[in-house]
Amino acid sequence: MPVYSNSYRGYDGPLTPSWRRFLVPARFAFGDLNRSRFLTLFFAASMVLPLVFAAIIWFNHNLSALTLLDLKAGRLIRIDVRFFQHFLGVQSMLAFFWTAFIGPSMVAPDLANNALPLYLARLYSRKEYVLSKLTVLLTLLSLVTWVPALLLFALQACLEGHGWAGANLRIVYGAVFGSWVYILVLSLLALALSAWVKWKPVAGALLFGVFFVAAAFGAAINNTLNTRWGHLINLTHLIGTLWNSLFEEPARRGPGGAFFRVRAGEEIPEWSAALML
Repeated sequence: MPVYSNSYRGYDGPLTPSWRRFLVPARFAFGDLNRSRFLTLFFAASMVLPLVFAAIIWFNHNLSALTLLDLKAGRLIRIDVRFFQHFLGVQSMLAFFWTAFIGPSMVAPDLANNALPLYLARLYSRKEYVLSKLTVLLTLLSLVTWVPALLLFALQACLEGHGWAGANLRIVYGAVFGSWVYILVLSLLALALSAWVKWKPVAGALLFGVFFVAAAFGAAINNTLNTRWGHLINLTHLIGTLWNSLFEEPARRGPGGAFFRVRAGEEIPEWSAALML
């Protein structure tokens, strides 16, 4: 704007309240993600498993469908704590790939292009900046983890009848609290790594390294020193320990909760897992 021009007028419209000003960058971030066809298809694919599990619950309570399949009621698949653990385990793996794709793009471009001063020059603090980026990840990861888990729980409670929900409330707080711990650890790691390297592909690769390479080092420590404390650097084992505690399920052999498997005989104390997280 030339200094001799008198057509410039300062903005005198309504201002966004300070308490929700952090949502403005988050809104634009959601818009950018929505324009990506790949991410839209990936999100749609993440909703396939909840539909499959909902169909399983419905079949378990549909006598005509069970008769057609020559099965007795309740014998298709047992709907219990393990059923929801399997669901959250698979969905949490999808949430991990979600974070690896979109997490580095939250912070790295701003730092690489020196855009952070533009945010901080607009009565916008560093905490609000981090919270705005974190809001995007927390919302998307919630939509593929604990939100569909609670919808499946509500469907099962409605079809099963009185008494089932009260007897299985541990599924609710296990799904909600366990998912939030996992989502927060995953999101904060993604933002921190993205801010550290300032390069999206490397930040995504480092996130894989933190989860899988550290798990391999932990297994090597266990085998070399004949101990179980190597699991302290294995994030999947730490979260699995916490989840087993929340769901009141003992560790067992086999696939368990898919992503968060804790094998029998390799348990570590719950307090140590919580402290490491």
